[in-house]
This record gives sequence, C-alpha cells and structure tokens, in this order.
Amino acid sequence: MSPLAENILSAARTMPLGGLLSPKEFLHLAARAAVDKTLSRLAQDGQLMRVSRGAYVAPYQGRFGARPPSTESVLQALEASGGETVVANGAADANALGLTTQVPMREVFLTSGPSRKLQLGHRCVELKHGNRWQLLLGKRPAGMALRALYWLGPEAAPAALEQLRAKLSEPEWEAVRSARAMLPGWLAKVVSEGYVHG
Repeated sequence: MSPLAENILSAARTMPLGGLLSPKEFLHLAARAAVDKTLSRLAQDGQLMRVSRGAYVAPYQGRFGARPPSTESVLQALEASGGETVVANGAADANALGLTTQVPMREVFLTSGPSRKLQLGHRCVELKHGNRWQLLLGKRPAGMALRALYWLGPEAAPAALEQLRAKLSEPEWEAVRSARAMLPGWLAKVVSEGYVHG
C-alpha cells in the first residue's frame, strides 16, 4: 500500500463514525490527481465508501462485515465539517409529531447547502436546498411543526395546528408564532388564526 493510501486510511480511522473525507484534506501529501486516484482505489477495494462527489466515509465494521455508517452520523459530520444546517423534511416531521401515520419511503432532508444525493451503500439520501424559513428553527419542535404544517398544506394545516397546540411546550408554541413574518403567506395566516382561536 502506498504511503498516501496509508495516510488517508489513518485519517479515516481517527474520525468519528460517519466522518467525511475530502480530497482537499490530502493535497499537502500529493497532487490532486494522485489523491483522487488513491481515494477511488480505496473505495473500489471496500476500505472507503464514496458517498458523493469528493466525499468519502469509512465503512462501519460490524459483526456481519462492513456496512455504511448511519444516515444520522453522516449528516452530523456534514453539519460539523461544512457548517451546513440539515433538518428532516416536512413529511418526516409530520410523522414524528403524530400528525400523519404515513412513513416517508425516501430519506429526504433539507439543507442550507447545495442540493445533492448521498449514496450510503444501498440507501440513497437526498439533500434538498431548503428555504430560509424552513431551516430557521432547526431541529427543535417548533421548526418541525412549521415544516410539518407546510407539508400538510392549506387544507389540513389548521386542524393539525390545533393538535400541535396540545403537544408543544409554551416556548415552542411561542417560537412558531414569532416566525410568522418569515413564513409563506398562507402558512403565516394559518398560524395567526390558530393564535386567535387557540
């Protein structure tokens, strides 16, 4: 094994599970073409996994062999390394809050970064660039509530807002209210009316 490959694998071993490796991290060791080729070879040999263009992870070595790291660990690494905000989409949030029994078939997340797909073994994780208001309250219950209401749409959102009133703590309910100025028109109206009647 080349010294470059050994350096890359050594760096991969010191990272937390799901930590992302980028070719740029190794340009002090070799030219970009050599780094790309080595990363590609390590991925072909199963020692690394290519999750997207220019991003690799070390597979998790479990009792039953190598498997991709969890979606959560990769997204956490993405947030930590790139400063991106990544949150669940409205369908997943609606399910988590008990507003629908529908379980999303695909793993789709909203991000402050560019839209792209991550390949984690047989799983495809889709990152879609989200609007500012969708990311505003992050992963907290108020943020989940807003994304869920938007996903449910103008017809179902008023009834769902009543359900949320009983589920959300006072600070989270207040955070939903305080976000009204940032929301799409119809959603701001639903939230405002919910406060009048709530």
